[in-house]
Amino acid sequence: MTSLKDRLHADVVTHMKERNKTALTTVRNVLGEIETREKSGKTPIELDDAQVTSLLQKEAAKRRDTAKIYTDAGEAERAAAEIAEAEVIETYLPRALTAAEVEAIIDETIAGLRSEGVEPGLRQLGAVMKPVTAKIAGRFDGKAVSEMVRSRLG
Repeated sequence: MTSLKDRLHADVVTHMKERNKTALTTVRNVLGEIETREKSGKTPIELDDAQVTSLLQKEAAKRRDTAKIYTDAGEAERAAAEIAEAEVIETYLPRALTAAEVEAIIDETIAGLRSEGVEPGLRQLGAVMKPVTAKIAGRFDGKAVSEMVRSRLG
């Protein structure tokens, strides 16, 4: 299986051949951001897929925020360009989970604690959140997950 970074590099060529300027520029910018992160610091590192996914989520969110600012300023054309870039980035992100899927993961984790003889309450919030967050891995809003867990435990 190829890494997300390899897929981004391969898509640069694809977007060149298709003459898709928006996608090409966006993917190049994201790859530049990845390289910057890898080379910054005292020793160079290699970002794994989870770290690249996190970076992609931040980049997409940044573009959506910028689009909102442009919209508020009456710059509809620039806002549309930012949204188009965000949509290109979002094609590389994993499918988002539905609220029902997240609730099922939470219930499964709580059931696992009960089977170990621990009666979950708000004191076990961390014990529930850690495995749930690992399973969700950026595919659902963390704040909403925390609220769901609190309501289940409270």
